[in-house]
Amino acid sequence: MPKMKTNSGAKKRFALTGSGKIKMKHAFKSHILTKKTKKRKRNLTHATTVSKVDEKAVKQLLGLK
Repeated sequence: MPKMKTNSGAKKRFALTGSGKIKMKHAFKSHILTKKTKKRKRNLTHATTVSKVDEKAVKQLLGLK
């Protein structure tokens, strides 16, 4: 049986933490920034974790479990 292939788009966007959670960057921080408030842009700067609902799908894309 062939090996499972990792989704190459997902491996660039997600990283696994030591505790097994999946780390990701916020969206909506790349362009059209003039209409967004300083507070909104600042809060989008920090990394976050994938929600529990999406965790299973992302792990499947990364070839985990």
